Amino acid sequence: MLVYHGGSAPIIEIDLQKCRPYTDFGRGFYVTKFKVHAENWAKRFKKQNKDGFVTAFNYIESQFTDYISKKKKFDGYTNEWLDFIVNNRNEEAVEQTHGYDIVEGPVANDKIQNRLHNYLRGEITKEAFLKELEYHEETHQICFCTLASFQALKRIENDLTVFVEKISEDILNNLVNEKGIDANTASDLFYSSKIFLAIADSSGNSYKQNWQDVYKILRDELG
Repeated sequence: MLVYHGGSAPIIEIDLQKCRPYTDFGRGFYVTKFKVHAENWAKRFKKQNKDGFVTAFNYIESQFTDYISKKKKFDGYTNEWLDFIVNNRNEEAVEQTHGYDIVEGPVANDKIQNRLHNYLRGEITKEAFLKELEYHEETHQICFCTLASFQALKRIENDLTVFVEKISEDILNNLVNEKGIDANTASDLFYSSKIFLAIADSSGNSYKQNWQDVYKILRDELG
């Protein structure tokens, strides 16, 4: 899966100690599959007279399996998601309130936070708050909470990112339709394939191929 991090500087090496505590999923390094959301976050730093950058990563789940990790995924704005958010935002907690390596789910963004404060003050019920979120735009974030979890992230150079964005949608759509798999499985197959590793080697010429040629090689590789 191609994911993005918006910040004040390009990320060369992830430093867990620089990650803020008391956020949605606790202290960790956050990315999103929506590039525009990462770009909007980077723009916040520009408004503070700082540079804003978006760094792209390849998130390969197969390199960090359930056998060596604890992963949690929220599929929507659920009761469990809300309780999890509230626990992690509790500034009275001395340590991380959960033991997961990787947490994925929706974002409690600015639009949500105002209503979240209303809920925490008892001004609206949990049911009413979650009902409102049924109509909220789709958001997404993945939090890498431990040093070990960083092994699932591979930084992508900017010129390669442009190429991957250009061809990945067609390749992934064809994988989904041809093999009858979901989008996440298709992403994992492509981004962990030998042809993708060849493309990622910017010293070669593999990245100059069109998506049809790349897809043919991928099909042959997958069998």
